[in-house]
Amino acid sequence: MSTLVDYPTFSESPFFFDRRNLHIPQEEAKHIQDHSKPTVSYYFPKDVGNYHYGERHPMRPHRLMLTNNLVLGYGLHNNMDMYNPRKATEDELREFHDADYVEFLKRVTPKNAQQLTKDYTMYNIGDDCPIFHDLFNFCKQYAGGSLAAGRKLSQGGTDIAINWSGGLHHAKKGEASGFCYVNDIVLAILELLRYHPRVLYIDIDIHHGDGVQEAFYLSNRVLTVSFHKYAVDFFPGTGNLSEIGSNLGKHFAINVPLLDGIDDESYISLFKSVMEPTITTYRPSAIVLQCGADSLGCDRLGTFNLSIAAHGECVRFIKTFGLPLLVLGGGGYRQSSVSRCWAYETGVCNGVELPKELPPNNYYEFFGPDYSLHPPLSGHIQNLNTRQSLERIRVSIREKLRYLNGAPSVQMQEIPPDLQGFLESEERKQEEVDEEMNNGTAGEDRSDGPQKRNEYFDLEVGGDGHGASGVEQQTSRGKRTIRF
Repeated sequence: MSTLVDYPTFSESPFFFDRRNLHIPQEEAKHIQDHSKPTVSYYFPKDVGNYHYGERHPMRPHRLMLTNNLVLGYGLHNNMDMYNPRKATEDELREFHDADYVEFLKRVTPKNAQQLTKDYTMYNIGDDCPIFHDLFNFCKQYAGGSLAAGRKLSQGGTDIAINWSGGLHHAKKGEASGFCYVNDIVLAILELLRYHPRVLYIDIDIHHGDGVQEAFYLSNRVLTVSFHKYAVDFFPGTGNLSEIGSNLGKHFAINVPLLDGIDDESYISLFKSVMEPTITTYRPSAIVLQCGADSLGCDRLGTFNLSIAAHGECVRFIKTFGLPLLVLGGGGYRQSSVSRCWAYETGVCNGVELPKELPPNNYYEFFGPDYSLHPPLSGHIQNLNTRQSLERIRVSIREKLRYLNGAPSVQMQEIPPDLQGFLESEERKQEEVDEEMNNGTAGEDRSDGPQKRNEYFDLEVGGDGHGASGVEQQTSRGKRTIRF
């Protein structure tokens, strides 16, 4: 005798929701749908997650493999253009870093490290920044991803570019710092400045973005804003309200120093109340957003109480301004939390809502015991940020914005050559020649996903795909568009 099976019907589910596809992303619910979705480009350097800082080191590049597996498991690759960018060249690294420092990174290995002990002090190599196998290739890979993303944004080939392997914001011009060897953020911003008159840098890592602030401390073409924990005994010990820039860059560095235990409501409220007038006043033509996940609750080195949803809300808010956006990774030392956070924010960039149930993936056991996209991460550390202290910070920053006197202008000039790391005398591959001619896809393995621009999308004057006005100039390297 056969047993009757009582299969569920659609009518048994509220609003006829199909529960058989719980892991499939859903479009974000909006009162008014976008006329056309932003194009998103995703950069994941091959094998970038296979490097290892050391057995007891908190930085684990393997978190990038977990992130990529979740992105693929949720099917987000169907919403984006996927790229495997080429490595950055030595000449590209030298656009910011000292030549002798780049040469040191190139030749140092665990085998010859003992012979180079004199250089350790000079280049700040030690426990935080150890020498490990294939270090220089690791640096070139994550820096290459950020450079490729910056080029794609500059040439109007995408609206949002993502490189979770980047965002190493502590590296200085001539030394390593805070687990960071090459500052890919500065390199990407330098690329954006070739086409964009003003770039806004936002940092939501729990550590102060000191390397990026220092690089542009004297410039008014880059406004740096960093939300971070500030304490004398907390790395890097910088980022006070009094650090505002110098010379031409005076008032173009904004710091938001916070104390332990800040929660979702306080952080989001402060973030929005600071960033809205900052963007309105400075009027950037591109934004770089560093999404360090060590500001999440329960991080091994962090002391905040932020949830993944709150962290992602910062990304969603910046996305609403509709400016070319470069999204980068950064800190984050609990691999399961970091990967879930960045996968969630990849969904935010694509305008889709990811289900709480994690999809099947190669690292599913890493996410136990809850196997949820939004595990409980808050409530473990007392919130020392009072309402009065946060209000003082907000008022102080609003007062500082008055000194900007509007957006600084940029003189029109010929756009400098691309930061491709080539010399006129050296032999170049065909892909580098193509990139020189402004194609913007050289050195990338591309997998075209569905195109999200609709049939009514039209390029306005300037040909950049964002409606920005511009002037075309004929240069020795082809026709370029200069924006104002």
